[in-house]
Amino acid sequence: QVQVVESGGGSVQAGGSLQLSCSAPEYIIRYCEMGWYRQVPGKEREFVTSSPSGQYTSAQFSDAVKGRFTVSQYATNILYLQMNSLKTEDTARYYCVADRCWRTATNYWGQGTQVTVSS
Repeated sequence: QVQVVESGGGSVQAGGSLQLSCSAPEYIIRYCEMGWYRQVPGKEREFVTSSPSGQYTSAQFSDAVKGRFTVSQYATNILYLQMNSLKTEDTARYYCVADRCWRTATNYWGQGTQVTVSS
């Protein structure tokens, strides 16, 4: 079973930064579109960012995070989501997803990591 694992969540004050990590098998990161979503209890999961396989400089971001969040590849099996200038409305559980693997509908989700931004 493919494991996608997020880490790096925590509590931070508004204006601060956090770096989330997404760990997945190398072949998953290579052949899937890697992205992040977030969810607040009682609301639908919200798109944050998505990148074509290996093309993290071409990442798309939601308007809510554009200019504040970036993605990068740290290792063949680890991706980073760098979150700067955090706002209280960024508080959510963040999920890493390997999507459209091998250009199919196959996707793999992690269990999520909680990010809490306080004022």
